[in-house]
Amino acid sequence: MLNYSHPTCPQSFYRLLAWTRRRAGRPFQLMMLASLMSFPVAAGTVDVNFSLPVKARLDMRDYDSVTVAPFIVVNEEGQETVERRGIDINKEFKRYLNRLLRRNTRLKIVDSGPLDYPTYDLGALERNEDFWRFVGERTQADLIVTGSLDFDIQDRSGYRTEEYVSPFDGRTYYRQVLVEQTGFEYDIVMQVYDGRTGKQLYTDNFKDFRQFDGERADPLAGMFENLYALEDRIGGIFAEKRVMTQRVLFTR
Repeated sequence: MLNYSHPTCPQSFYRLLAWTRRRAGRPFQLMMLASLMSFPVAAGTVDVNFSLPVKARLDMRDYDSVTVAPFIVVNEEGQETVERRGIDINKEFKRYLNRLLRRNTRLKIVDSGPLDYPTYDLGALERNEDFWRFVGERTQADLIVTGSLDFDIQDRSGYRTEEYVSPFDGRTYYRQVLVEQTGFEYDIVMQVYDGRTGKQLYTDNFKDFRQFDGERADPLAGMFENLYALEDRIGGIFAEKRVMTQRVLFTR
């Protein structure tokens, strides 16, 4: 049993232990105690780093299977570049999302197959509970994940002003130089439906922008840089994650 009346423990130490007991339970409290007791008790402050669990956005206890339905692809800026490289945005995102779900959840992945949407208006689709219930019956999936994808390739090249020192007179001048850069922007709307009732359980919008040197940067590489940056947020819909945080302990 933890001894909270130890004479060397400052009052702030009591308060922090009480906080961890209320918020995280005894296992986390024991971990915090071991971490804190490794520091000598002295006047001043101590920075304590620890990880906290963050619950999944969805309560997954009643769900055992999921299907990723085709996402609606919004017309992209730079679409010709994507098509010329043979990149299927919907297919690549579905492959990525299935891999993320297998790694982070216990859900069984069910293939949705091709779907004929009654409309491509996302607002109308999210109100069509009968359609999503039909998809759930057809796939026998407890959860249905869908939404929209907007992947833009942007030519960010342009002239920039830079300083240079003249080798002739040693003075500093300004000149215009052409800088070639390509930007990749991913805008993802994620929606999750209950396959048994057709009701929408969750919706969110995830955006990321990345910029690379060169006007011929690989769009597939840019796409996955966007996805890696969003991975914790997307995965956090379905699975608990841990975040690092810091607290300051006042020792006197």
